[in-house]
Amino acid sequence: MKIFYSETHRKHNPPFEVFDGGLRAPYLENPDRMDRILNALRETDWAEIHEPSDFGLDPIRAVHDKEYLDFLASCWTEWLDSKPKDPSLFLPATFALRHQPQKPKSLLGRGGYYIMDLSACIVEGTYPAALASANCSLSAASSVVNGQSSAFALCRPPGHHAGKDYAGGYCFINNAAVAAHWLSSKGNVAVIDIDYHCGNGTQDIFYERDDVLTISIHADPDFEYPAYFGFANERGKDAGFGYHHNFPLPKGTDDEAYLATLDRALELIREYKPAHLVVSAGMDIYADDPLGTIKVSTEGIREIGRRIASLKLPSVVVMEGGYNNEALGRNITAFLGEFK
Repeated sequence: MKIFYSETHRKHNPPFEVFDGGLRAPYLENPDRMDRILNALRETDWAEIHEPSDFGLDPIRAVHDKEYLDFLASCWTEWLDSKPKDPSLFLPATFALRHQPQKPKSLLGRGGYYIMDLSACIVEGTYPAALASANCSLSAASSVVNGQSSAFALCRPPGHHAGKDYAGGYCFINNAAVAAHWLSSKGNVAVIDIDYHCGNGTQDIFYERDDVLTISIHADPDFEYPAYFGFANERGKDAGFGYHHNFPLPKGTDDEAYLATLDRALELIREYKPAHLVVSAGMDIYADDPLGTIKVSTEGIREIGRRIASLKLPSVVVMEGGYNNEALGRNITAFLGEFK
């Protein structure tokens, strides 16, 4: 299997994030995650690690708002020019209510307009890391179009919480959505998101489209991030109605219950008959993940991979979350091993 990975992700390494209640904590979405996965991949006999190609901005602009991307590109320079008291990272303190969509001119105002929460911290290397991450997903998509049965985009930062014009949940550019849109010119695409958290950004991007079927299996937003997205009654809009499906799960969901839900999701994909599949592969469904309440074992993750791979679709697997670093490598290799 071809694995697309860029060392550029190391430039995005915020010194902290802000948890609920205002607690400063070490940044969980850190470079060590990639090192653990790379070490595990290098121990297999099937992983071929490649540098991504540069696809330019056009495939990203096809998914994300230009002014939002301009904000990501210029934010750090503007922040330093403002002579901040703490120049270690950029985070706004005021967030927009999006039913009042006036965009302010100030940097902090735009930050609150374009950033959803206090985990999407911006530092000097955030934008180049996000671009490289998107190029990993595009390179994996290109590999599949050119004959590979599957490819893995080892993306960091992750992407599935990034919407058309906002960052959130460690995500800045929606890697899976960029790949899915690029693939959609070659036939219908299905996206299945197995991350612990709802793929709200992917939902937002494709919500009014019928050429990309989007499915997210995740912890119920009644108790879990992102709180305002991911309910079962969110089914798409206009031409996209019926082409989005959320499967919210209760706390403590185990292997058996998760796999039963997955089977329902896979049946929707079979009925849709897409030309390509994109998988947002979050490993935070693992039982001992520090951010999760779903209790899927490593063997359960392996079985999830086996059942998705049984669709026999050309598949792009895109790395999303997963924060138990000690288990991350064995979980992702267990999952990917079913696609090789």
